[in-house]
Order: sequence, then C-alpha cells, then structure tokens
Amino acid sequence: MRGKTKFYILLFSWQVVLILTVISSVKTITALALPTQETSGVDVASILAISSAVSIGASVLGAAIAIKTTGTAAISVLAERPEAFFKAFLVVALGEALAVYGLIIGILLWTKIP
Repeated sequence: MRGKTKFYILLFSWQVVLILTVISSVKTITALALPTQETSGVDVASILAISSAVSIGASVLGAAIAIKTTGTAAISVLAERPEAFFKAFLVVALGEALAVYGLIIGILLWTKIP
C-alpha cells in the first residue's frame, strides 16, 4: 500500500473513531449538564479517571509518532551536516513536549477526582 493511501485510510479511520466517541458521549454530557434530574449510573470519578488516562495515553502516543518521524530525519541530517545539531535537537524536543502537555492535563484531571 502506498504511503499516501495509507495516510488517508488512517485519517478516515481516526475521524470515524472521533465521531463514534462524540456520539457515545452525548448521553453522558447531557446527564452531567442536568444536575437537577436523577442520573443513574453516571459516576463523575470514573469519567475523570478515564479522561485522565486517555489524555496521557493519547498524548504519549502522538509524541512517540512525532519523535519517531522527526528523530529519524534528525539522524539523517546529522549524518550529512553535524553543525545542524541544535535544530535537530529542538525539533525532537518539541515532539517530546506533546507528552508533557498530556501529562499535565492528566494530572489536572486526576486532582479533580473526588
């Protein structure tokens, strides 16, 4: 499978996953928005724990993909031009920042668990 076709298939699959996630969470969101009604089976602590885990997991996965892609390119550039070390290091470090941001969001959600 060619790279461009594979990319579009992965992009389409990701959009389907996002749409299904939004559709499945509409019931929970509306239940949380109406605190005056009796809500059965909605546990705020569970939702916050799952949200914390997803934010950390997704950000680490995205950072891993970014570091893999930019790291191989950075090594290729450094093999040809060693003076480009700072630029290569900066690009890889920005990819790692994605994981740090996800970890911060996960910790903020985790501290809100009652």
